[in-house]
Amino acid sequence: MSSDSPTSAFVAFVGAGPGDPNLLTLRGAELLSKADVVVLEEELHGPLLRHCREGVHVVADGDYLKHAKAGQFVVRLCEGDPMLFSSVAEEVAACAAAEVDFEVVPGVPPATAVLTYAGIPPATSVPEFRVVDAAQDQDWSSHAACPGTLVIYNGITEAVAIGKALIGGGKPDSTPVAVSSGGTTTEQYTVVSTLGRLQADLKHAGFTEPALIVVGAAVGLRDKLSWFETKPLFGWRVLVPRTKEQSKSLSEQLISYGAVPEEVPTISVEPPRTPQQMDRAIKGLVTGRYEWVAFTSANAVKAVREKFEEYGLDARAFAGLKVAAVGDATARALIDFGVKPDLLPSGEQSSEGLAAEWPPYDSMLDPINRVLLPRADISTDTLVAGLTELGWECDDVTAYRTVRAAPPPAPIREAIKGGGFDAVLFTSSSTVRNLVGIAGKPHNVTVIAVIGPQTAKTAEEFGLRVDVMADKASASALATALASYGAKQREAAVIAGDTPRRPSQNRRGARRRAK
Repeated sequence: MSSDSPTSAFVAFVGAGPGDPNLLTLRGAELLSKADVVVLEEELHGPLLRHCREGVHVVADGDYLKHAKAGQFVVRLCEGDPMLFSSVAEEVAACAAAEVDFEVVPGVPPATAVLTYAGIPPATSVPEFRVVDAAQDQDWSSHAACPGTLVIYNGITEAVAIGKALIGGGKPDSTPVAVSSGGTTTEQYTVVSTLGRLQADLKHAGFTEPALIVVGAAVGLRDKLSWFETKPLFGWRVLVPRTKEQSKSLSEQLISYGAVPEEVPTISVEPPRTPQQMDRAIKGLVTGRYEWVAFTSANAVKAVREKFEEYGLDARAFAGLKVAAVGDATARALIDFGVKPDLLPSGEQSSEGLAAEWPPYDSMLDPINRVLLPRADISTDTLVAGLTELGWECDDVTAYRTVRAAPPPAPIREAIKGGGFDAVLFTSSSTVRNLVGIAGKPHNVTVIAVIGPQTAKTAEEFGLRVDVMADKASASALATALASYGAKQREAAVIAGDTPRRPSQNRRGARRRAK
């Protein structure tokens, strides 16, 4: 039991919100961080476990009161808001009857959040905003008189009948209606219609609960206010052939464009087979053997940093040294270590780009002519050759080994080959070779995005059509280029009067429904 948890029986009922895990309240996150036991449906709310401490006990349902009575702090996650059209009230009553202390934390309700994500303002100039539960008996003729916005929960299976009942109650058949499912997630899907056309427009939509029906003039503002479903990569499933650690910022950027990134490691980084070479290099770095240290990858920075920690050293050991780096990720890794690079290529972020800007050795200005290059075992000799021409002596040291990762699970392999991914981002030639080696070639409907010309060449050698290339060699620029491509595809579809479609929806046999 955590030290700041209650010592008596206690259950917190926490509203998880409408679907987007980022809409959890601060109070909800605070309670999750203290929980000993969390009750939730992992398929719905699994991402919220990131707020929990290590070792938290997760249960799907069952008698969680026994945990509370044993002195454990229990958090029961509830969909939406625990007190709005929810059966949780019965569980709260059970806690009271069992003399178990409890707290109920409101969640962001779908009635407002889903509408906002769909670009429909919950309340317009007409102030009335009415929320009803179709699972309960309703007088639809009285609801037909609502002058503002009517939001209906649990009504998707009876949507057509509800529409007819509202018309029968006096609502004009031209009244705008929106039906939205998967609200606030990248699965959100909204159909706009009218009460009179609802049956025809929902015929092939394939809606399931949870979904909301919205009736009223506010639906007409969606064309101007839609911001979520119009993101450039909305709903795109994007394969990122890197580890979660390597791709964190890249995945966050893709999510900001509406994409659903999926990390699949294609290489595994391992220490050198023999450590003596790196040991000598670190000793030489400390004793003044080098004038420069050049890093061509974040992995090289990590390898040196780990060696420093092994010897009880820190960034102060770089005092008096000049440091060069290739790429934004490498520079960030150095800065995180406390080392600011002295030299970065201004143009192409590659070994060639770094060599092109490296100063020639000058015996009058440079007391030492030696450069340390801690790199991967498969690195090319381009930089060594360039620096040697400039009069420098290079210690080319294997800081880490890269080996091909194990194949991903069968469903991922099938999605790669079968067109289940909308795009794949290749950040190096090795990611192309290794992905094809462990999982097969991406389907021809999949958008291929590459970080630079060399990676494009490798992709083409494997028979892949390159659709997108970053304007500079960085993962961030690659994500931006893919978003620009997606935005242009969406714009072209709208101009042509077509419904924008994700690339995976163009494969044979793909589910065909409008987005």
